Amino acid sequence: MNKAELIDAIAADAGLSKADAKKALDAFVNTTAGALKKGDRISLVGFGSFSVSKRAARTGRNPQTGKEIKIAAKNVVRFKAGAELSGKVN
Repeated sequence: MNKAELIDAIAADAGLSKADAKKALDAFVNTTAGALKKGDRISLVGFGSFSVSKRAARTGRNPQTGKEIKIAAKNVVRFKAGAELSGKVN
């Protein structure tokens, strides 16, 4: 499902116009990104939680040449599904 299909589904399920559903989805994405950038954790009961964790710098290998390369440290977004979501999927 892509973003346009998700907007269509939200609009149909919530009885909103597509424009309102797009605004709501964009607001959710922007708010979530802003909170994660500040280092906050977002927890949606029944759905799951988003958090940021640090990935340490490490040494990797270029698959074409076999030469060792240094991979810089960075922050990564993690998502852990909640029990209700996991139950619906399984």
